[in-house]
Amino acid sequence: SCIFLERAFIRARRMPEQMKAIVCRKWGQPSELTYESINRPALRKGEVLVQVQACSVNYPDMLLVAGKYQAKPEFPFIPGSDVAGIVCKAADDDSMYSPGDRVMTSIPHGGFAEYVSCPENRLIPIPEGMSLKSAAASMMVHGTSYYALKQRAKLKRGETLLVLGAAGGCGMAAVMLGKAMGAKVIAAASTQEKMAAALKAGADEVVQYTKVDLKKTVKQLTKKKGVDVIFDPVGGDFAQKAVRCMAWGGRYLVIGFAAGSIPKIPANLLLLKSCALVGVFWGAWVKRNPMGALQNMGEIAQMMQEGKLTDMVSKIYSLKDTWQALDDLKNRRVIGKIVVIPEAAGKPSLLISNKPQSQKQLYLSKL
Repeated sequence: SCIFLERAFIRARRMPEQMKAIVCRKWGQPSELTYESINRPALRKGEVLVQVQACSVNYPDMLLVAGKYQAKPEFPFIPGSDVAGIVCKAADDDSMYSPGDRVMTSIPHGGFAEYVSCPENRLIPIPEGMSLKSAAASMMVHGTSYYALKQRAKLKRGETLLVLGAAGGCGMAAVMLGKAMGAKVIAAASTQEKMAAALKAGADEVVQYTKVDLKKTVKQLTKKKGVDVIFDPVGGDFAQKAVRCMAWGGRYLVIGFAAGSIPKIPANLLLLKSCALVGVFWGAWVKRNPMGALQNMGEIAQMMQEGKLTDMVSKIYSLKDTWQALDDLKNRRVIGKIVVIPEAAGKPSLLISNKPQSQKQLYLSKL
């Protein structure tokens, strides 16, 4: 039969021993990364081989390449952390995953390549209705933002949330999640284009904090009360100005430092407003509380299915142009999320031996 011949053909095909990847051989600029043919990763016990269909580009990727991130892998290494793809094979016969399954994962590095091997317990099935590129784009930004608002700030319905850098990946995710959680959201962005993107994401009010007095404007928008929660992935000079916008008992979330400098926030401001300065390190929390992280991702997927969170991908880059994607992110030319898609994506090396053809085509159509 046709099915028998198809399965025999699949079994007879050999997966390529080589793959294309972006390789970092020294700390430096994105333009110094190289696009190479290297050996496909070998599988170890407990691991699953995934053919990468999309890998999102995140600020920590740029820091990692520059040697400015907390972790420093040995050279050479492949950057890229948030991956969505199709399972090729599992090392263990009793794996819960089968060839053809759509999965997403967040790994320390290795994502800017045609294949990754990762521990099975780091994989999350991609929910029905979510595209592969949306899945890749969701892992870090939605994971970080939801952890920040839910577990760290304990954001309540009816509270006011100020999001700095609201048109970036984490910022836009925070705008959407804040609205989904019932907060009033004030989005702060640097340009008219970015303000428009924040409004489209669901912000109630927008502030161009490069043109107006942030404290004065936010006080006007909140009838002099101030904001209950500040979400800050930017840092730099605006951090202290933002703290002055806090309401009594507010929570200031330290997400990152996209502006390039770590702010020095006077402790007397925290004392006078009885507010809290709260650190957010999603990656470390995931390691300490994997079940909590899995529950969060399930809730995020549910919100996506309900239409409360929308696709943030604004641009797609080829694998060989990963350096350009990182450079655009570094120079703050990005709105929402950007993803890298390998040239071989959508042409799986090993497809399903136990699922009907229609389902295989469905997997590919969702890219």
